[in-house]
Amino acid sequence: MKVLILVDLQNDFCANGALEVPDANAVIPIANDLIEKGTFDLVIATQDWHPANHKSFAANHPWRKPGDLIDLGGLEQILWPIHCVQDSFGALFVNDLNHSAIDFVFQKGTDVEIDSYSGFFDNGKRKATGLGAFLSEKGVKEVYVLGLATDYCVKFTALDAVELGFKTFLLEDACRGVNLNEGDVEKALDTMKEQGVILLNSKELI
Repeated sequence: MKVLILVDLQNDFCANGALEVPDANAVIPIANDLIEKGTFDLVIATQDWHPANHKSFAANHPWRKPGDLIDLGGLEQILWPIHCVQDSFGALFVNDLNHSAIDFVFQKGTDVEIDSYSGFFDNGKRKATGLGAFLSEKGVKEVYVLGLATDYCVKFTALDAVELGFKTFLLEDACRGVNLNEGDVEKALDTMKEQGVILLNSKELI
């Protein structure tokens, strides 16, 4: 069984969003093409779903700004602009995405005290989202990952998928990165390859 995982294709990460990823909207038509091809047994989406007082938001720390580093529950945490707040427009999936084809949604980042980049676990691996157990119960062997952002949520989702024993493919052309520091995207791709993620171009599937 093959599964397509759409990582965080939400308004706040796309054009004019609160945490816009450069060229993010270019991912949407590729995702739709892959869905319409019918190659996948299941289509799963991850969704950042933060409470408004989430401690990864710079606005919730006096004198702090986005990009600052703090200690959050014993983990190094980059502070972000307020984004993907539960039930807000920014947290919704982009309208142009084929929503009707999404079989299941797994939300992350719901705990005020810890951020959650991966679709499988929070950043400290203290709690699971349920995605790993769900895939195992369904007998899934292969996962194909795309979305936003290459150097954060996509990277950690793909790495956790490999660690959990799934054959993991990254659809590189269907991802875009934040690149907070120059070279972050390339480093993320190198790390994923080193850990066993297989990089593909979506044209190999479409």
